[in-house]
Amino acid sequence: MAKQWWKDSVVYQIYPRSFMDSNGDGIGDLKGIISKLDYLQTLGVDVVWLCPVYESPNDDNGYDISNYQSIMKDFGTLADWEELLKGLHDRGMKLIMDLVVNHSSDEHAWFVESRKSKDNEYRDYYIWRPGQDGHAPNDWGSFFSGSAWQYDEQTEEYFLHLFSKKQPDLNWENPKLRQEVYDMMKWWLDKGIDGFRMDVINLISKVPELPSVVEGNHDSYHFGGDYFMNGPRVHEYLQEMNREVLSKYDIMTVGEAIGVTPEEAALYVGEERNELNMVFHFELMDVDSGEHGKWDVKPWKLSDIKRIIKKWQLELQDKGWNSLYLNNHDQPRMLSRFGNDTVYHKESAKMLATLLHTLQGTPYIYQGEEIGMTNVKFASIEEYKDIETLNMYQEQLAAGKDVDSIMNSIYVKGRDNGRTPMQWSSDRHAGFTKGMPWISVNPNYEQINVEQALQDPESIFHYYKKLIELRKVHNVTGYSNYRALMEDNDRIFAYIRSNNEEQLLVILNFTGEPASFVLDEDIRYQRNTLLISNYDAAESEDIRHIELRPYEARVYKLLKKQ
Repeated sequence: MAKQWWKDSVVYQIYPRSFMDSNGDGIGDLKGIISKLDYLQTLGVDVVWLCPVYESPNDDNGYDISNYQSIMKDFGTLADWEELLKGLHDRGMKLIMDLVVNHSSDEHAWFVESRKSKDNEYRDYYIWRPGQDGHAPNDWGSFFSGSAWQYDEQTEEYFLHLFSKKQPDLNWENPKLRQEVYDMMKWWLDKGIDGFRMDVINLISKVPELPSVVEGNHDSYHFGGDYFMNGPRVHEYLQEMNREVLSKYDIMTVGEAIGVTPEEAALYVGEERNELNMVFHFELMDVDSGEHGKWDVKPWKLSDIKRIIKKWQLELQDKGWNSLYLNNHDQPRMLSRFGNDTVYHKESAKMLATLLHTLQGTPYIYQGEEIGMTNVKFASIEEYKDIETLNMYQEQLAAGKDVDSIMNSIYVKGRDNGRTPMQWSSDRHAGFTKGMPWISVNPNYEQINVEQALQDPESIFHYYKKLIELRKVHNVTGYSNYRALMEDNDRIFAYIRSNNEEQLLVILNFTGEPASFVLDEDIRYQRNTLLISNYDAAESEDIRHIELRPYEARVYKLLKKQ
């Protein structure tokens, strides 16, 4: 596969509201981020992905944009943003921005015009339909609970919103709307940004007839994903976007793609397809979801994690590029979810990091992951801020579910787990703000913080730093084949990454118990070198049989036999 700078990069995701507050109003901001650029440079990341900082009423924390070419006052000014871009570029880092164009805010000028009358020139920028016998046009449900349709009295029609009712879906069937989006993208790219992370980009094409999931049904909501995920014109739109905009710049693009399979992903990221560089898929993020979806929590199984990762590694091999992540602003903390955030806090955090940084693809680090930040358990629903969580709570309460059971789902899966303020120090509010933080700080900040991590040579932070350095030295971490080992073992995740020059052997114990690793007999090598491990390990140890400690991780370079 062709070498590209974004394949050799490690991306750091910043959720600006929760990263660093510079002015004491309790909300993270651009100047706060600027003050921490040296920290990011010390970590060694190449790219910063900045979650939305555009003007927004903040119904969905900035993912409801009212002006795509203006900065939200909470975060600062365009001049602050330009200073941030320069600060990153001066340090050899790049910046990618969030592109949110499946929907806008209902306070965007386009929608304000669109709802005025049925013959308004902006009417067709959104998806409007008349009702049916006093009901919504179809039975689609919103990702954020309830119907995906909102009735508007002004013109006596409904508009589609797959997310909040303050996030009306844009109508990509309209070429004028598409051109407005492309012009806006060029405006940011001409300012010097290095690419886009595209929010729910595989939802932009809907089946034109907008049929109900259950024919004739209007009394209940159903997930209409078959009619708006990977829709009929999505690849046409993305190839047009690539032709009009993306191909004219040396940038990286990653699309959030809900529900894609590896086969579908290959259509988005295939090297000859001229669409996107990578997608974020959700198959791994659904590994602990029951039949009723995200909030129906079931225990995950290592066999499922191994199967999913193998599938994506093999099926995109030589076709396209993977994105590697285990948490972000929409997901709980990976350490609490897949590791052990108490007894083996440090060991399991390092083990999970080893997995992400030794697979084929570009690793994404979510802020705080590199110091081992964990999920939070707020005492009551009043402390939660996330619209998805609050809507689900009310819906399940109304359906008769008990509070403890609802809160338990929130503790495990709620998006606010990843949105508590970044823990910089053991000072008040974790050094995030001198004011009252917009959402409470995780109480464990006195034990888990950047200041402490920087001083401890054995910290999770320093382990991440070493992993990032290893990727720069060993091509095999990115451009190479994947072979699964010990596939039936329910404790150990092990694999070989190999190309013509070198082989890496990765061994991970995913449990809090000892586990025995046995190397396949057909793997021949002259000698082995231990590149990184999260426990002290003897270089002379025979790697054909290793007794692993709880959450132990080791990566060996194997010199092939001639």
